[in-house]
Amino acid sequence: MARFTYKAIDAHGKAIMGQIEALNIVDLEMRLQRMGLDLITGGQARRDVNPFGGSPVTRTDLINFCFHLEQLTSAGVPLVDGLTDLRDSVENVRFREVLSGVLESIGGGKNLSQSLSDYPNVFAPVFNSLIRAGEDTGQLPKVLKELAESLKWEDELAAQTKKLIMYPAFVGSIVLLVTFFLMIYLVPQMVGFIKNMGQQIPLQTVILIEVSTFFVNYWWAIIIVPVIVVAALKIAAKQYTSVRYNLDRFKLGLPLIGPVLRKIILSRFASTFALMYASGITVLDAVRSSEETAGNLVIQRALQLSGQQIADGKNVTTAFQDAGIFPPLVIRMLRIGESTGALDTALLNVSYFYNREVKESIGRIQVMIEPAMTVILGAILGWVMLSVLGPVYDVISKIKV
Repeated sequence: MARFTYKAIDAHGKAIMGQIEALNIVDLEMRLQRMGLDLITGGQARRDVNPFGGSPVTRTDLINFCFHLEQLTSAGVPLVDGLTDLRDSVENVRFREVLSGVLESIGGGKNLSQSLSDYPNVFAPVFNSLIRAGEDTGQLPKVLKELAESLKWEDELAAQTKKLIMYPAFVGSIVLLVTFFLMIYLVPQMVGFIKNMGQQIPLQTVILIEVSTFFVNYWWAIIIVPVIVVAALKIAAKQYTSVRYNLDRFKLGLPLIGPVLRKIILSRFASTFALMYASGITVLDAVRSSEETAGNLVIQRALQLSGQQIADGKNVTTAFQDAGIFPPLVIRMLRIGESTGALDTALLNVSYFYNREVKESIGRIQVMIEPAMTVILGAILGWVMLSVLGPVYDVISKIKV
């Protein structure tokens, strides 16, 4: 099917623009009518246009999708009716189009997981695997409920991580602006006065003058070079696996941030792994599917090694222990779970362990950031004041004598 761009109006007369797959212009009009829209104009979309158009599908949209579909299927509402009600109630135009496509695929004979797999940019492979497991085991409402809870946790974790990054970024920006003001404006105003005093300039003042001169002459380089370096690293990471691997390893080795990042990644992996295993997916398939949630090549390769060892016949505990990325407490949980036949419970304990560790670590860092930034700003201001006022104080002292 081709993708068509359209302009239509809804029942309230509001104009809506978007894109949707259709066989031809007649099929496009029929699909829009089933969405409660009347076609005004339409035509085949260009290939370089955003394949969906409109606002992106957010994690909140997926949470609502799982919640409402779980409630409707638990109440015995047929899947097609539930999806239709959900499609008619969503406000996100792009998500409405996706749900319309899913309904069309189900009407064509596909099941839910197969229909969702047609939109990998919206429904991740792990999401589809869990839906498929729920269909195969007859526990789709349960899987949808667990997916909703997992997505809520990811949303909360993302909010905490954003808060962790935004505060130091804001305070760091203030420190940089103050530093630029001091070095480019204030210090040059004092340099002539200090040099005309005829006194020997202290070492810290000489260093301050040289730093200020560098800022005045090369302020553009101080701003542009970091941007160029970051952009170059991003491009190189996309093109060369070795560069991405070294960058990911560098991130994990950063003080304070590295350990928290490692816990966030492993927490996401443990939660996904526990959810997939509890849904009836085999250990090996769960490990391989959960690798995609890592987002860090170093940990992803360690998990791939664990998956390969499990495929070769090793148990889960030994495979994860050899990976060297899980702490002894987690390994002990897994060992007990395997020995008692309650691996799913052990995996949920691992997930809970990392969830708690992540929240506590983020909380500790948030408490440490404010005084650390205050100390840095105070040190810069103190250095400038000491370097500028020191020679002035020496002159005044000699005058008094």
